[in-house]
Amino acid sequence: MKTNLIILAVFLTVAQIATASLGKSTHRFSPTEETVGINFFTGTWQEALNEAKAKNKIIFLDAYASWCGPCKIMSNTTFKDAEVGTYFNTNFINYKMDMEKNPDGKRLSTKFKLEAYPTLYFVNASEVIVFQKLGMHQAKEFLEIGKTVIATKK
Repeated sequence: MKTNLIILAVFLTVAQIATASLGKSTHRFSPTEETVGINFFTGTWQEALNEAKAKNKIIFLDAYASWCGPCKIMSNTTFKDAEVGTYFNTNFINYKMDMEKNPDGKRLSTKFKLEAYPTLYFVNASEVIVFQKLGMHQAKEFLEIGKTVIATKK
């Protein structure tokens, strides 16, 4: 019984820390910003589509929900990896969307047939999925996913 309480306390602490970091406000990225990890575009979904079209890039869409544990882990680890950030910031328009709270979330969840969180979509400027991957991924595996998407684009 005591062990179960300790495990529960540790889990709740980790969940609270992860939730707190997701709630921090973000800002539009700037090409001159120096950050570690992925810079996520913070305009509207339509603005991200326009940006992708203007720059001839694919959008990496992190489809998540605020209550999703694996989503929080990826946000706090994989997406903060320096090598992942460098590659994704160079090759994609990166966009995080809480599919349950964002105004475009319900429409895209239906259109993209969202089944679980996290789902990692790679979408062109015409809002067509070019690649998708379900579940949590460590930095090295996630980087390989990004490289596969870029290789198939060429």
